[in-house]
Amino acid sequence: MTATDIAIVGVGKIARDQHIPSIGRSEAFNLAATVSSHGGVTGVENHATLEGLLDARPDIPAVALCMPPQNRFAAAKAALSAGRHVLLEKPPGATVAEVHALKVLAERRGITLFATWHSRFAAGVEPARQWLADKTLRRVRVTWKEDVRRWHPGQEWIWQPGGLGVFDPGINALSIVTAILPFPVHMTTAELKFPQNREAPIAAALAMTGNGNVAVEAEFDWRHTGAQTWTIEVDTTEGRLVLADGGATLAVADEPPSKAPDREYDAIYGRFAELLTDRQIDVDPTPLVHVADAFMLGKRIIVEPFFD
Repeated sequence: MTATDIAIVGVGKIARDQHIPSIGRSEAFNLAATVSSHGGVTGVENHATLEGLLDARPDIPAVALCMPPQNRFAAAKAALSAGRHVLLEKPPGATVAEVHALKVLAERRGITLFATWHSRFAAGVEPARQWLADKTLRRVRVTWKEDVRRWHPGQEWIWQPGGLGVFDPGINALSIVTAILPFPVHMTTAELKFPQNREAPIAAALAMTGNGNVAVEAEFDWRHTGAQTWTIEVDTTEGRLVLADGGATLAVADEPPSKAPDREYDAIYGRFAELLTDRQIDVDPTPLVHVADAFMLGKRIIVEPFFD
């Protein structure tokens, strides 16, 4: 199999921690170029702008967009308009309308567009979906608590409008919930805690419901130190399902938990390769819709200032 050349646009922490290693392990892709104004990858051709890449390398058919979401729409539109297949890091855009517009453009051009949700590729997510498919659910509880200083040190964009704040990790939980539950849910109430000196929330408490009266509650907090917590608990009439470690560990009823290595981004690039075969589109905006609804319904609470 001949590997497809791909370029990474935005060589930041997520690109270096996840995308570049996964492309390096992939038989389907070859990292042919990068776009970064702050330095690229040793041994890989780098361009200062996306426009420069598109002009200079018409032979590179695919790009992975890893810049902050506030800038992603313009880049994705330019790449799709130039006939390039596009992989979007999560969240796929700063607004729901942006994602819809990109999907329409990709459909019109007959080009692959893949809006990735990496947490959906965690080892326990698909088995959890299968186990819950025929169960009667009673309650869902999501606890997503981590230390922003550990995972996003000095990244000011996350505190700006469109950066999502605590929903940057929280949307990972929502992507799993919307993948594993056998019915859709919708937001009913939300409380969003904004640091006095920031424009995005640092914590959130969400209440959702679905399938009549099944309660889905979520607590997100970016101020958490010590052991990081990424857990989804689902109570059913046949026992409890627990997804821990962001979906990597699965425990069902009385069975012992099972855990697999982190290969989320390897699976993302495997999926992208499948989509490219038939120029398919895989875009699910549902997790972003829930975030948008939380901002629409959310009670704004001002808390103490946050300093990185």
